[in-house]
Amino acid sequence: MSENIYITEERIEGADDGPLSGTTVAVKDNISTEGVRTTCGSEMLAEYVPPYDATVVSRLKEAGATIVGKANMDEFGMGTTNETSHFGSVDNPAAPGRVPGGSSGGSAAAVAAGEADVALGSDTGGSVRCPAAFCGVVGIKPTYGLVSRYGLVAYANSLEQIGPFGETVEDAAQLLDVIAGDDDRDATTRETPLEEGETYADAATGDVDGLQIGVPTELLEGADEGVVETFWDAIAELEDRGAEYHEVSLPSVEHAVEAYYVIAMSEASSNLARFDGVRYGHSADAEGNWNETFARTREEGFGDEVKRRILLGTYALSAGYHDKYYKKAQDARAWVKQDFDEALSEADVLASPTMPVPPFELGESLDDPLQMYLADANTVPVNLADLPAISVPAGETDGLPVGLQLVGPAFGERRLIRAASALA
Repeated sequence: MSENIYITEERIEGADDGPLSGTTVAVKDNISTEGVRTTCGSEMLAEYVPPYDATVVSRLKEAGATIVGKANMDEFGMGTTNETSHFGSVDNPAAPGRVPGGSSGGSAAAVAAGEADVALGSDTGGSVRCPAAFCGVVGIKPTYGLVSRYGLVAYANSLEQIGPFGETVEDAAQLLDVIAGDDDRDATTRETPLEEGETYADAATGDVDGLQIGVPTELLEGADEGVVETFWDAIAELEDRGAEYHEVSLPSVEHAVEAYYVIAMSEASSNLARFDGVRYGHSADAEGNWNETFARTREEGFGDEVKRRILLGTYALSAGYHDKYYKKAQDARAWVKQDFDEALSEADVLASPTMPVPPFELGESLDDPLQMYLADANTVPVNLADLPAISVPAGETDGLPVGLQLVGPAFGERRLIRAASALA
């Protein structure tokens, strides 16, 4: 077993029968589980026990799944390596001594290590796809609104989605079939756009004959040479199966990382204001007035990366800077969405390396947060555009896993699953 995969290993049994009967599931520890600790990888919530289940957890139980543990994660979902967790970093089962990716690293590692059949993570800027790529498994980031976020502890509401991991595309698609769909408790959700009798899993046919693949040239620039070579080998395999590719351009992605972090940090600043030591979570033992207790609680309860993002988000939203940073970031987001829509009008799916680099060594990027942020260059544009994406194993470079990312039109998950299943 890879080290530190789970924060809590308490089992939660589902119904006696159902489509996931006999299936074991790891659930990321920012997804609420009634009666079982949900820590978000943070000292702030180290002893928090939710009084209710997230919608996706309720659906897992109804489908007969057995939840085997709450998976480790970057604190409050903030990180690319799973090293910001208060409970320690997770070793990568597919590349020992390397990070599993973040922030859903424990979920991906659980599947890669065989500790769970499938897993749930959340993806705000690549937090399902990055660990899927680094651990050599499959990860799906659904279209915004396809899966309920009720019970997901919020980081950046307008960007995040819960998504499944599996050893194969079909495994992940079967889990998506269970968790997808409208939820009265989440006004952003909608019904699945499936025809009667269709499922996501039955789209995993591997049939890519005639598939038009667009390759955004910008998402290859600056990537590791071995990663790029492995990516093109995967494209060649798809060509051998009948797909065709051509290059496309997404000029706006040059500004996507900056726009993403302004928006995400701003929303995080607002969302994490609720952790004040009064209502729930860690409360500092401090003398003096409430302001001192509030400050001490947050000083003790949050890790360095979370504090950094709260500070930057608060600054971006402050008087005099809202228009300069947050409004411009939202304008850039609209530009990114427009570019993706134009590119997908000329192609069925878009393809790129999931991550521009292979897995980092443990400890390599902790002292350089900018390096960590820039590693998200290929994943964050998809969240800004509210589109679905999937990461599948493309091969290896120097013995390290490389992922292929496919992006499709809104609610085009079946198309992505069909294409990705040709490789996994």
